[in-house]
Amino acid sequence: MTPKLPRRHGFFEHYEELVGTWTRRLRNRQQAEDLAHDTFVRVLESDSSAVEQPRAYLHQTARNIAVDGYRREDRRGAMESEAIDHSVSSSGDPEHFMHAIQLADSIERALTELPVNCRKVFVWQKIEGLTQAEIAERLGLSKNMVEKYMIRTLRHLRDRFDGLHP
Repeated sequence: MTPKLPRRHGFFEHYEELVGTWTRRLRNRQQAEDLAHDTFVRVLESDSSAVEQPRAYLHQTARNIAVDGYRREDRRGAMESEAIDHSVSSSGDPEHFMHAIQLADSIERALTELPVNCRKVFVWQKIEGLTQAEIAERLGLSKNMVEKYMIRTLRHLRDRFDGLHP
């Protein structure tokens, strides 16, 4: 079902094409619709009034989001693999390994309780290794605001996991 969207900036007329293109590439319509949604959110949040070729801009934005997603998944897989290797090599204890996996899931759930900018700052800084300046530029914020988001996130995680020890 195609959402009813206003016809601003000439972007929305390309919705079905964007979903179709990414359905073929991802071989999954739901993922393609999610990607299209994320693309439109990013475009609407940005200053897209000067865009001369909305179709090309949408497709490039979708491609960038997809690449970011793959990079994030690769990093997460690498981190999980490293945690598994460390757990197995350091203790050989399956219970320790399961605790590590449960902790990672708990952190992920705790992050979903935060506003999106807090989550973005945390993931981009701690997992993707971006600097506060790079994050500030991506979000259109000051470095000070990025730092405040990180502090809020770390406090939230500390409060959620205070008293929990392996």
